[in-house]
Amino acid sequence: MKRRAGEREKKLKKKELLQELGKGRLPYMTPVDADFHQLWKSKYSKLIFRKSDTVPEELHQMVQEGFLTLREHDCFFQDLVRIKGKDFVTPVSRILIGNPGCTYKYLNTRLFTVPWPNEGYDIKYCSPQIHDACKALIRLNDYLHIEAVKALQDFLETKEINDTTVIYREQNFATSLTEKGSVSKDQSSCCVRVDNYMSLKNRTSYNVTLLNYMDPLQMLYLKQEPYFGMGDMAVSWHHDENLVERSTVAVYSYSCEGSAVAERDEQTLKGRDPAVWHVGLKVAWDIETPGLAMPLHQGDCYLMLDDLNMTHQHCVLAGFSPRFSSTHRVAEVEFEWLRQFWFQGKRYLKCTDWWLKPIAKLEEFWRKMEIMTSLVLSEFRKEEQIEEQRNKTIRCFLLVLTERQRLRKEWTARCQSEAAESLPEDQKPECHPFWTDDECNMSLPYDLEEVIADLQNLVQWVE
Repeated sequence: MKRRAGEREKKLKKKELLQELGKGRLPYMTPVDADFHQLWKSKYSKLIFRKSDTVPEELHQMVQEGFLTLREHDCFFQDLVRIKGKDFVTPVSRILIGNPGCTYKYLNTRLFTVPWPNEGYDIKYCSPQIHDACKALIRLNDYLHIEAVKALQDFLETKEINDTTVIYREQNFATSLTEKGSVSKDQSSCCVRVDNYMSLKNRTSYNVTLLNYMDPLQMLYLKQEPYFGMGDMAVSWHHDENLVERSTVAVYSYSCEGSAVAERDEQTLKGRDPAVWHVGLKVAWDIETPGLAMPLHQGDCYLMLDDLNMTHQHCVLAGFSPRFSSTHRVAEVEFEWLRQFWFQGKRYLKCTDWWLKPIAKLEEFWRKMEIMTSLVLSEFRKEEQIEEQRNKTIRCFLLVLTERQRLRKEWTARCQSEAAESLPEDQKPECHPFWTDDECNMSLPYDLEEVIADLQNLVQWVE
């Protein structure tokens, strides 16, 4: 319910923003603008940028070869996502790589990691090349973790100094200059660190990376950026979902730049260069602050520190060349896995069969849950129970069964959607678990409508 209310609120805010904007466009800046760095420092200071020449060359080579290897092995997939109750195939192709057993959910679709090599886990890859690619990405993950800890530490220390300066000025305003010598003691008492090292580590210990690949020249249509007129968007404005609160997001970008980019005439351009990929940022639901468009070249990295992902939105602006990115996140662990896994079809078998055993174990637990549900239902029909207590229990159980039925209907429909049918055969969603009424090995029917109706009739509502 909270999620639906949040979606309605976002939709209303977007509508109000576009109405207020009318046919005009909001201003935005790129590095060629005189006030760009001042805007970055004052309104986007939690965006940290690292140019490619600051990253070790050996790491560049490993990661970029890994990207190409995964593409050659057809390991990038367009996801079937749900937006405003409708299913769409994403223009960007993706694969999730990370700690064994981790998942990442976005736009109502859960992705499951292709595990990177991890001590203590027996992971069999479909080829040595896929193993090497995953190994390169865990190396990149370790590097970005260290960079993120440094950046977050520097940011918090700077914030601490600035906050202390404000406190110092307030104290100085209230006291005479002759008391200035006593300020240092008061000042030190105000210098309380917001985060210790362990907190910094937890907010930067990336457990997954979501890899993206897109060739804009292969796309028939790209949506235009609606607020600033920034041009073609590969990914629309959004906050990254389902992350540990205030955790840092780190992104490594690799655009395969060619002659189309090299031949551009920078003198004739106004706004952002359409040939170059950019990350766009804006303050969420704000029409006063100019937007920011940061160019992304081969091997550039950027970090979104602290609460930037919550207070701001970002988008990806398409260039002319194909582009890979590796977006490292601290993902939350959630429920709702079984149907989500089979919704991906058999795509994961192109990389590894690691998930088959844990998913089989999960299904075993799920089948036991179905049996327990059936046993509880049979208890409701026994007349020796106290009526009021039975009614209260049934009402609670009805909520669970109604939600279970709603989800089954939703997943059945998603698996049969037109978008699902458009996918390649090995990527088409599988509606599983699913069974018919004549399958005697199941304790309950797949369609729970009659079970729910019987319970509703059984309840004797107490005034």
